Amino acid sequence: MPKQRTLASELEPGQYVMLEGAHDWGLGQIQSVTGDRATVNFENMGKRLINLKHATLKVVDPAEVPRTCPP
Repeated sequence: MPKQRTLASELEPGQYVMLEGAHDWGLGQIQSVTGDRATVNFENMGKRLINLKHATLKVVDPAEVPRTCPP
């Protein structure tokens, strides 16, 4: 069964996400979404441009995500 991709239309600025396969990047917050790309500010990797054709962002509740760095 193919992996379920997050559609850009399902994402909006301000949402919190995790990048599938890169949980060490920490919690990310979407800054912008344009076409198949999202700019996300991750707590451990800074601001990154994510191509949604090649990566999966999972929308999460930040209260339910274990913190990888102190607040």
